[in-house]
Amino acid sequence: MSVTLEAGAPSGASPPAGGDAIVTDGLTKRFKGGQVAVDSLDLAVPRGSVYGFLGPNGSGKTTTIRMLLGLVTPTSGSYTVVPLPRVGALVEGPAFYPYLSGEANLLRYDAADPTAPRRTARARVAAALDRVGLSAAAAKRYRHYSLGMRQRLAIAAALLGPRELLILDEPTNGLDPQGTREVRSLVKEIAADGTTVFVSSHLLAEVEHMCTHAAIMRAGRLVAQGTIASLSGGRAPRIRVETPDAADAARVLRGLGLSAVVLDGVEVSAELGGHAPERLNASLVEAGVAVRGLSVVRPSLEEVFVGLTGEGFDVEG
Repeated sequence: MSVTLEAGAPSGASPPAGGDAIVTDGLTKRFKGGQVAVDSLDLAVPRGSVYGFLGPNGSGKTTTIRMLLGLVTPTSGSYTVVPLPRVGALVEGPAFYPYLSGEANLLRYDAADPTAPRRTARARVAAALDRVGLSAAAAKRYRHYSLGMRQRLAIAAALLGPRELLILDEPTNGLDPQGTREVRSLVKEIAADGTTVFVSSHLLAEVEHMCTHAAIMRAGRLVAQGTIASLSGGRAPRIRVETPDAADAARVLRGLGLSAVVLDGVEVSAELGGHAPERLNASLVEAGVAVRGLSVVRPSLEEVFVGLTGEGFDVEG
């Protein structure tokens, strides 16, 4: 088993190959008693991406993150990450003092880091608060923060130094819709500034909204990885027609060469193939079909996951 950290980390080994911020090769963690939490994991996380690490609870996501951060020793395999001093992480969130302000909490958090320069503490805290949109609430007590503000403060704690990579474990877990939107927007902004963001989540819809790439885990094993577009591209888009003339619509679509035609009440769907939706609409109308609605439906990550594994997990939480 070997562990590789980019130059500047304790091992002093070589950086990740190519344009990747994280690379794992056969990374495995087997606990006492024989339980395999992570099984031969091969990840490639491109620099500058927002990378969704997807899987149901218990699929090995948090164990993988703990190995990448050096908190858990792998049983076998290897991993390579950017220098640890340039990695920010939010794993189960820091414990903040409810009666201290956001600024005071970050100053205490920063003081606990022996590598952080004391003379720049206030400037770095101010910059981190500004980065997450909490400058106006810097003097406000933590106990008065909303759920979304609390999670943004936790992310600010991970941004107290310059970061090439930000690792977030379930950053929207337990948040209300407003808090979820706040964190999602923040993740996109951080990535737009050039930081690679690695987001672990069991919420497929959240990953679809904010990520450029994703990996899908099941029972400790990697099922698939790639860009969001490539993962969804493995399943054909479908055209869906809402009409009171469902049987006639199905006949027209079959006659035009569309496959996998399905009738469901007043809806008819079929694999779109290379057909132009506007031409299909014109053909239906010419055939006397009353078209109430027509849309192209592309497969979601949930459908991709179910298609790959025969299982599902939380979509919205």
